This record gives sequence, C-alpha cells and structure tokens, in this order.
Amino acid sequence: MTIVLGLTGGIASGKSTADSFFIKKHIPVIDSDLIAHHILDIGEKGYNIVINYFGDQYLAANKTIDRAKLGKLVFNSPKDLAKLNEITHPLIFQEIETKISQHKQENEPLIIVDAPLLFESGGLSYCDRSLLIAVPEKMQVKRLMARNHITEAEALKRINSQMPLAQKQKLADYVVTNTGTIKELEDKLNELLLKLIKEDQYGMS
Repeated sequence: MTIVLGLTGGIASGKSTADSFFIKKHIPVIDSDLIAHHILDIGEKGYNIVINYFGDQYLAANKTIDRAKLGKLVFNSPKDLAKLNEITHPLIFQEIETKISQHKQENEPLIIVDAPLLFESGGLSYCDRSLLIAVPEKMQVKRLMARNHITEAEALKRINSQMPLAQKQKLADYVVTNTGTIKELEDKLNELLLKLIKEDQYGMS
C-alpha cells in the first residue's frame, strides 16, 4: 500500500529543507512549486491563459512571464490572486495526480506532495495524511525578508495571503515545528518516519 503524505506550511517555513530530507531518504517528492513554475513556461497551458488575462505588461524582454512583477500584483490584490489560483490550481493538480499514479505503479511505499496551499486549494483530496511544517510568524517574516529581499510589509502581505497557521494546525495530521537548526528539523522528520512505520501506515525496506 502506498501512503501519500501532503507536506505544507507557510512561506519560508522550511518545506524545501524537509523536501531535501525526504529525497536523501530516497522517498519521491512531488513539488507543486516546481510544477507551478513549469506550467507558466512559454508554450505551456498556463502561459497563454495568464497572459491573456493579465496582459503583455507581465512579460519580460525574453517573452517569459515576469514572475516577480506578477507576484507583486497578486500579493497586493486578493481578486487577482484568486484569479491566478483559479487558472493554475487545476493544471497543477492534474500534474500532481499524474505523478502520484506513476509512483504508485512503481510501488513506492511513501510519496510526498509538497503543496504550500494544500488546505486552501483542495489538494488534501489527493493525500492520505498531511504534515505541517510550523514556524512562528516573527521568524517566518525574518526568513522571508532575507530570502526574497523584500520589506517587512511585503513579507506580511504574502504571509497573510495564506491560511493562518493556527487553522492549518487544526487540519494537519502531523505538525513539526521548525525553530532550530536543519539537523533538529531532520531529527524531527526522522521521528515522524519511525512513527509512520510503527503505525503500519507504510513499510520501508
């Protein structure tokens, strides 16, 4: 039996670090952010729909979508963010579903689906369990400012565009806090894998 574990968390919470841990354990990770980038590449379905709706002003000189400019728009406009999600989410989850099927055919015991908007977008319907990487807002703001080189106000806008952490904690099957080092996070994730084995939710060779 294959278990599909949905991995989520706020922006700059440490999902990428968690992904790296699972990859090191030879557990397949389906990264919805990578899929979201791919579907907006030139020639892909999402590219034409986004440009037709938002306009050519969101194209860079090389005709690729100017993601930074589009991001600035949608994180300042709930209406535009909702529209972008309406365009991209069905395409993203179509690709996720395909990848889950492929891994199941390969008899993988555990598949990770990394989806920042797992609860907000209905992505949970593709998963058997959910894991939330949780981090306090102050730490999240600092990490996001450093990572994206943005102001505190911009960081807060992006964080507040997502479901509040407290609400996600109520929905998640497992919650891992990420307030320490990478090693500490990896140790917690390793404990979770052992817990999954103990619960007989999946087997590891």
